[in-house]
Amino acid sequence: MSFTVDVLNAHAYAADVTALQRAAQAVLKRHDVLPDSIITVVLMNDEEMRALNRQHRGVDRPTDVLSFPADALPDEIAESPYLGDVLIAYPYTQAQAEHEGFTLADSLVLMVVHGTLHLLGYDHDTPENRADMWDIQAEVLAELGIPPGIVPAYEDDADG
Repeated sequence: MSFTVDVLNAHAYAADVTALQRAAQAVLKRHDVLPDSIITVVLMNDEEMRALNRQHRGVDRPTDVLSFPADALPDEIAESPYLGDVLIAYPYTQAQAEHEGFTLADSLVLMVVHGTLHLLGYDHDTPENRADMWDIQAEVLAELGIPPGIVPAYEDDADG
């Protein structure tokens, strides 16, 4: 089963597009989504992410990843369901990877997995929801050959 994962990289950051697409597809194939589903992964700079984080979450600083689920379209016009966008702050993720001691490539894959799970309705706003999301995230990361310990340490105590 294959899904369409478009990767937009206007700043020409060094990234393995195929690995990012594979990460999103690994999440999507575990869920009840149509085979023609589409998501977009956008690599952006910290300033762009900060503006979006401020606008949509009221937090005036960049973050590593934000997800924006698409509004549901009426069935009559939804030929290829668009699930939404996963936005990744590349410089923020790069600094985080260096701080945590992981490769940037693995950290970008984590951001795609994490963001795609958010598109599908997962959240980590309660201990129960966090446990569910972290379990599936760890399974997908293992499938992709990435240790689940890559999740930044602060995520254990953060609310978002």
